[in-house]
Amino acid sequence: MNTLIYLIPIALLLGGLGLAAFLWALKSGQYEDLDGASWRVLDDGDGKPEKH
Repeated sequence: MNTLIYLIPIALLLGGLGLAAFLWALKSGQYEDLDGASWRVLDDGDGKPEKH
């Protein structure tokens, strides 16, 4: 039972750190371009425009 005295504040601290990291990611625009990463995977990366 004495271990709960240590574990509960540690769990609350880690949860608060996770929440702070998530809010920071939202504020810094990490979730702005959700489709861009999927299109960059398909890009061959040669830097030349496609000829149609």
